[in-house]
Amino acid sequence: QVQLMESGGGSVQAGGSLRLSCQVAGVNISTYCLGWFRQVPDKAREGVGIMDNTGDPSYADAVKGRFTISRDNAKNTLYLHMNNLESEDTATYYCAAPATPFPPGPCIGTMILGGIGMNYWGKGTLVTVSP
Repeated sequence: QVQLMESGGGSVQAGGSLRLSCQVAGVNISTYCLGWFRQVPDKAREGVGIMDNTGDPSYADAVKGRFTISRDNAKNTLYLHMNNLESEDTATYYCAAPATPFPPGPCIGTMILGGIGMNYWGKGTLVTVSP
């Protein structure tokens, strides 16, 4: 069983930055697929990016060039560095993991599918970007 806990959300003006953290328990993140997702009320959940088991990140087009995913294996923590934030980035951000160690292809696939295939989710952290 995998447990995840996000932190680092808050309010920021457009153009600002935030760093979100996802503390992971129950699995070694250096061997696992992990993802960041976001959701706003009345809209579908969307993938933000993933870090595959090799340490290679992938990003959704909406955030590419602005967001960066990294990991600290010693702390078993995944990060989402959010730069040049836009009002459209306002959402609750979640980290997630599958029940089995997805290889890179399925890991990217679950990002594209908005988290379908992920089994374990944190409770989320709210990011609010004012224009």
